[in-house]
Amino acid sequence: TAHILEILAKHNVKVTFFMTGGWIEKYPEDVKAIAAAGHDLANHSENHKQMSKLSANDCADELLKPHEKVKALTGIDMTLFRPPYGRTWWWQRKSIAKSGDQIYLWNVLTHDYSANQTPERMLKTIRRYTRNGSIINFHDSIKSNERMLATLPKAIEYLLSQGYTLLPLQ
Repeated sequence: TAHILEILAKHNVKVTFFMTGGWIEKYPEDVKAIAAAGHDLANHSENHKQMSKLSANDCADELLKPHEKVKALTGIDMTLFRPPYGRTWWWQRKSIAKSGDQIYLWNVLTHDYSANQTPERMLKTIRRYTRNGSIINFHDSIKSNERMLATLPKAIEYLLSQGYTLLPLQ
């Protein structure tokens, strides 16, 4: 995360970080650093369970716990939610809306978590599918870290060279 924040700062770019409750617990100093750097903090569920397979009560628990953890660490009330795997049912979306969260998905998935993915392929995907208003999905995890860190600066430089403005969701 520190390397990601360095890359973003070097390019004066702010983004949105969607975090699970487990990640928040494991990396509380990173959560604080993300907030201190002026990036959006957003909810990605407590345990990265597929929301479409959960009951309404379990869905509510998955939503609430990360909010409480981030609020306790930073004082920030998150209002954005990205469901794991991008899946929810209509009745869950109603519950999410009642919580005050806005659901955001992506239209450019880098597949940086895939062992077969390369920075070159990720850049090709970004070049091919990015349009005005696109949301590009990268992951900050052990599985993707090396590939993502190799791709992120090149992706930012490419997007800026094409005239895009890179913004957080809020």
